[in-house]
Amino acid sequence: MRISFDMYKLTSVELSPKLLGKVLCRRLGTEILKCRITETEAYYSQLDTACHAHKGKTNRTRVMYEEGGLAYVYLCYGIHWMLNVVTGEKDIPQAVLIRGVEGYNGPGKLTKFLNIDGNLNGENLILSDKLWIEDDNFTCSFKATKRIGIDYATDEYINKLWRFVCI
Repeated sequence: MRISFDMYKLTSVELSPKLLGKVLCRRLGTEILKCRITETEAYYSQLDTACHAHKGKTNRTRVMYEEGGLAYVYLCYGIHWMLNVVTGEKDIPQAVLIRGVEGYNGPGKLTKFLNIDGNLNGENLILSDKLWIEDDNFTCSFKATKRIGIDYATDEYINKLWRFVCI
């Protein structure tokens, strides 16, 4: 069963650990690929200096300002597509980066495997027949750690334990 709209209303920090163990689903033609989410990172609001929305609303970040339940897909370093889940209330920009799924550790590896690119930016994860998240009641234990690759952020946000990994 797909996760509910109510879950997407949570903040990114609240939803990020709750997405662990959920199933990321991608339809490619007649095939549906399903991968269990094993690693996430939360990015919360314009105050979070690691968040893309930190410097305000742009064409790239506008989807982060929408109500939760949309995909935010962007190209990193001109090489790898990154899949994020927009969360929370409209006009409070926040998202959860899907960093890993079973068999594909690394956000670029999972998007390559699932053929996720910028064409899915803004996709409605609640209604889409291309990309969605399901809950099959599986749970995993997890640990919280510092986020990866955000050396440009302030110390306060570098030190937030907003990366969540199944153990």
